[in-house]
Amino acid sequence: KIKSLSLGQGQGPIAEKMINDAIDDGSWVVLQNCHLAPSWMPTLERICEQISPERAHPAFRLWLTSYPSNKFPVAVLQDGIKITNEPPKGLRANVIGTYYNTSQSYFDDCKKKKDLEALHFGLAFFHASIQERRKFGALGWNIAYEFNESDLRICQQQLQMFLNDFDIIPWKALQYTAGETNYGGRVTDDFDRRTLMTMLRNFYKSEAVDTGFEYSESGIYALPSDTSISGIQAYLQTLPYNDPPEVYGLHDNANITSARNETYSMFETMLTLQPRDTGGSGQSAEDMLEAQALDILQRLPANFDVLTAQEKYPTSYEESMNTVLTQELSRFNNIIVVVRTSLQSLVKAVKGLVVMSSELEGVATAVGNGQIPAMWAAKSYPSLKPLGSYVSDLIQRIAFFQQWIDEGPPPIFWLSGFFFTQSFLTGTLQNYARKHKLAIDTLRYSFEVVLEKPGGKAEDGCYVDGLFLDGAAWHMTDNVLTEQAPKILFTPVPTIWLKPCLEADFVLKDGDYTCPVYKTSERKGTLSTTGHSTNFVLTIVLPSKKNEDHWVRRGVAMLCQLDD
Repeated sequence: KIKSLSLGQGQGPIAEKMINDAIDDGSWVVLQNCHLAPSWMPTLERICEQISPERAHPAFRLWLTSYPSNKFPVAVLQDGIKITNEPPKGLRANVIGTYYNTSQSYFDDCKKKKDLEALHFGLAFFHASIQERRKFGALGWNIAYEFNESDLRICQQQLQMFLNDFDIIPWKALQYTAGETNYGGRVTDDFDRRTLMTMLRNFYKSEAVDTGFEYSESGIYALPSDTSISGIQAYLQTLPYNDPPEVYGLHDNANITSARNETYSMFETMLTLQPRDTGGSGQSAEDMLEAQALDILQRLPANFDVLTAQEKYPTSYEESMNTVLTQELSRFNNIIVVVRTSLQSLVKAVKGLVVMSSELEGVATAVGNGQIPAMWAAKSYPSLKPLGSYVSDLIQRIAFFQQWIDEGPPPIFWLSGFFFTQSFLTGTLQNYARKHKLAIDTLRYSFEVVLEKPGGKAEDGCYVDGLFLDGAAWHMTDNVLTEQAPKILFTPVPTIWLKPCLEADFVLKDGDYTCPVYKTSERKGTLSTTGHSTNFVLTIVLPSKKNEDHWVRRGVAMLCQLDD
């Protein structure tokens, strides 16, 4: 006898009674979705610890299902038999798995059997592609979504239904149901949704039912002439085991990105396992920690004098940058104070003068590992740099604003140096709106990449620099977006002129790519109270000689800073 229950709010007592009854009568209990009841997991752990062979019926079994969750009791995992269900690794294995689970009757029950066979192969290929893109990190998806078999199954059913119910294949309906509803229902990032729909349009279109239709630029992956289950399975055996990045629309350099991500993940795990004590006659861990803290304290500049800066750059109707400057100084003062006070307390704690609190211990561990302490990150701008590079970057940003205070607004603004970039961008628009007596909500930016460094300030708008291209490069002769050079992952972008213009006057030209700009290479962020993502900055329109879909599949974006 099997009793099952889906866990959730208020289901804990019911589950506990089911387990106790089953222990006595020897039935099986299945508790589903344990990840949805994190508060009840300690109770589950206690119940499992109390189960003993003397008390439990020999036929009793307890089954637990859960998504990966850090709330699931480790002791239960260690004591139980674990079964995992994961999609096959690799595009070839993924599509083979799809056809292994698809019956012949699915195709026989359709009025347009040949069309269904062709489009189903494209759907299976699409499903495998969006799952395998995750291994490329942010180049693939900003957020790693858990696309699964249920998404594929509903798309299979809808594909068959639409082909049976309509004389002409309704491409728009197929694209909408699959891209916006089934798979798209999991997608929360606007640019990930753009990528998803761009990829799907390559599989759901009229040419996709033609024999020999190519799914990749190289032509290695194409629709075979025999689209029956046996024909597709035979064709799949001819495909390479290791799929090249181009099958996903990515540059070959994406393999390097994937390998780097795996390596960094392994290093992070190794850091958590390394011992804290040092042997031999060298410096002790405490001595090295104190030396690092004192070195950072020595390099750290003094706080900004915000009141003096406000007197020199008072709030002005004509110059919004004055307000932007003083706001930025206050934000950087918060970081400087946290860094200085935490390091001073850490030095005292190492010497035994104050108690080593849990927060200070976290700072000590992070400094010892060369990472940014969580205490600093809570007050800081987003950064994935190691500790040494982060401190150098912070000092460089402080120097940028100190030069602004001493010499006035720079002719070219270092966009990456701002803490809250949106205030700077809004301030620039506000200056233009007040100068030309226009409503700010009717304005937007147009963009021009300037190859030669300008000698002075922009008449309208502003010049910015400090950005890097990820997934593409910049052609320094043709002044357009172009492919990356082999093994060069990031390319500095020349100075960009942000030119305010009326929203109604802005027109996208052929080949223009709307490129998102992010603060870090992680790309994903959280929605802040201002309505902006903590990582997203703005979109910049870049000219190119290829259509926009090409660069969307490439995962091209601009970054304000690199990770090194």
